[in-house]
This record gives sequence, structure tokens and C-alpha cells, in this order.
Amino acid sequence: MGEKNILAYFKSPEEAEGAARKLNALRALDVSIDRFTRYSEQNSGLFQSLADRTGMPAMLHGSDLASSSGVLSAADPSNSGMSHGGQGGPTGHDILLTAVVDEGIHHQALRIVEEAGGMM
Repeated sequence: MGEKNILAYFKSPEEAEGAARKLNALRALDVSIDRFTRYSEQNSGLFQSLADRTGMPAMLHGSDLASSSGVLSAADPSNSGMSHGGQGGPTGHDILLTAVVDEGIHHQALRIVEEAGGMM
């Protein structure tokens, strides 16, 4: 038989881990759980509004923030102090469970993911 993949989004790591345990008990071929953010995870929590600083150059010069994700984060409208930001980032379902299962158990695996709160 062939293989099928599953990509499911969860609200919390605990929900995803519960589904992963059940999928592993079902003998899934591969299961992984990752969190994603609007930009790079490495810079999360480091930004204040530019209204509290002297501007983007000061924010980036001589800092770890000079990476491409740092530039993107600093240039975001939500950091300007002049905007509420608009679009927002990933909220709610920011945990990604990726699984590869045998074709024969695919429907059962999908049910497990849905019952655990996963969104596909």
C-alpha cells in the first residue's frame, strides 16, 4: 500500500501531542510537531514599538536583529507606533502536526486528528 500525509493545525502543543501519541500507537510512519510564527522564531519577544526607540536603524545596528527576519519584524506596521498593525499574525492554530501514515489507516488517522481538535 501507499503512504498518505496529514497536515493539521492545533491551538496548543498539548492537543497536538495527544494526537501524535495516538497516531504513533496506530503505527504512523512519521509524526512531527512544530510551531510557526509570522516571522522567525528566533526574534520573538524582542520587539517594542518604534515609538519607544529612535527608529529602525537603532533597532538593527549592531544587534542580532540584523537578520532578514529581524528586518521584516522591525519594518512591520505594528512596530511603527502609528498603527494597530492590521493583519496580525498567526493566531489560534499556530501548532502544525505533520504525519505520514499508511494508506490503510489514513481515514482512522484523520478521525484521531479531528477528535483531538486538529483543523485540516
